[in-house]
Amino acid sequence: MATQTSDFLVIFLVTCLGFISLCKPLLGFIRWVWVMFLRPPKNLRDHYGSWAIVTGPTDGIGKALAFQLASHGLNLLLVGRNPSKLQATADAIRERFGARVETRNVVVDLAKTSGEEISKTMEGVIKGLDIGVLVNNAGLAYEGARFFHEVDSEVVEGIIKVNTEAATWITKAVVPVMAKKKKGAIVNIESGSYGGFCSYPLYTIYAASKAYLTMFSRSIHMEYKNTGIDIQCQIPLFVATKMTKFKRSSLFIPSAETFSKASLRWIGHGEHLCVPYWPHSLQCLVLKLLPESFKDRYIFHYFSGMRKRMMQKDSRKIRPNTNQKLSNT
Repeated sequence: MATQTSDFLVIFLVTCLGFISLCKPLLGFIRWVWVMFLRPPKNLRDHYGSWAIVTGPTDGIGKALAFQLASHGLNLLLVGRNPSKLQATADAIRERFGARVETRNVVVDLAKTSGEEISKTMEGVIKGLDIGVLVNNAGLAYEGARFFHEVDSEVVEGIIKVNTEAATWITKAVVPVMAKKKKGAIVNIESGSYGGFCSYPLYTIYAASKAYLTMFSRSIHMEYKNTGIDIQCQIPLFVATKMTKFKRSSLFIPSAETFSKASLRWIGHGEHLCVPYWPHSLQCLVLKLLPESFKDRYIFHYFSGMRKRMMQKDSRKIRPNTNQKLSNT
């Protein structure tokens, strides 16, 4: 009898463990469906404030996010270096949404302006405004895959200043305003080049600068989560923009508009690091399951091929000019 009882307990415990092991992925899938498709977005204007700041709003994801924020009734501070492009974006927003959305342009070259000057400029323009949302979207990358030593010094400096310093100093200007009123949302747009999935050779400086945003977001999220400020780092993979060179959108390469809609659904929901677009999250899951060595070799091989094709293309462009110079000599 005792033996039968012991066997029953063993079978019962094994069954329970098996059930728990089965429930964990099932519950994870149910939660994924909820957050990706069913969870309602927050009313950003009512929850945080009437003004939003968007850096890099003249193209790509930044421009799409500006339009999405305007569609939710937020007024916009558009931060960029090109006054004519900023004005074109502001005019397009005004044409679509009319007088119910106010826009103001902040002209500052994030690649050439010192961090302290950026912060002082932002402190001046946000004074007296009900700043609710900050989107640090502005980013720079070099064109084409390159070894670290091949990247021009000016490009290196620009990437570091725009991708890391500008986001840091703008956030430093905005946080005190949000902390004072005990509410606000800060969204840092990261990149699939650094989501912790694999190395990113031949785009090293760009990926490393985005890695900074991940740790920056994670750390200040912990510092300010009890003050009413929601800080989040969002990871897009490939999006059809000028920077990525993808001209056509698809399921796994969405348009900037499609990604921006997914982005706004996640703001303020607690996750400090997230992949807002659902097909991208599936891709991330697959990447996490693949062996590190395989991913590293594949990525390096893929970008090495890109670099080779780029150099061949550049040589074809240069060769006629070289021949012309020789013939003139």
